[in-house]
Amino acid sequence: MPKLIQKEMEILNESEVLQFLMFAHGTRNEGLYHVAIKTGMRQGELLGLKWSDLDWNKGIIRVQRQVQRVKGQGIVFMRPKTKAALRSIQLGEETIKTLRRHMAQQQLNKAFAGERWKNLDLIFPSRIGTPQSQSNLLKEFKALLEEAGVKRIRFHDLRHTAASLMLNHGIAILIVSKMLGHSKPSTTLDYYGHLIPTMQEGVASLMDELVTPIPVKMGETVDLEAASV
Repeated sequence: MPKLIQKEMEILNESEVLQFLMFAHGTRNEGLYHVAIKTGMRQGELLGLKWSDLDWNKGIIRVQRQVQRVKGQGIVFMRPKTKAALRSIQLGEETIKTLRRHMAQQQLNKAFAGERWKNLDLIFPSRIGTPQSQSNLLKEFKALLEEAGVKRIRFHDLRHTAASLMLNHGIAILIVSKMLGHSKPSTTLDYYGHLIPTMQEGVASLMDELVTPIPVKMGETVDLEAASV
């Protein structure tokens, strides 16, 4: 079979991420965008998160299900396709603060919805507590990108953005692989290996320092221990 050609990914750079999150501040899905960019979760995983998956004290969130639209059934909860996708991810303090604000706002939405609210314990539900429509989320996301004045990308490209930020700041490939829910680091390399060459300049300088021979004139002795200090 011919090799599957993957669609070229688009990513936001650091300044674009900050610009986007600034415009997302105060929106209904601000918390969702923070978690998406800072963890690299898939869209279905984000929409399937429940408050019971979040350990507030340890700052850890567990990915245990995903939301998918199934023909003839509508939106359903499903287990992730691989064992590696069932994972725990450490969240930073700022992300936890964002989620606390999100929870407080959700309580107001719940009170406003009244009897229409479906108590499914979802972190990022619709306005009545049901699983959020992926198409509605996409419309909101595209509008926010335009408002922020950053490049138009797919929602899934937020996952690629997260991976690129981690790799370009020296996070080990094994850690990135586990956070993304890949079954093995080689999968992460297949997707994002092209990002790693941007880190090679520092490696080249280090290797120069480590293995460049010291010039020595014939008949001259060198104190190797002193030279290495």
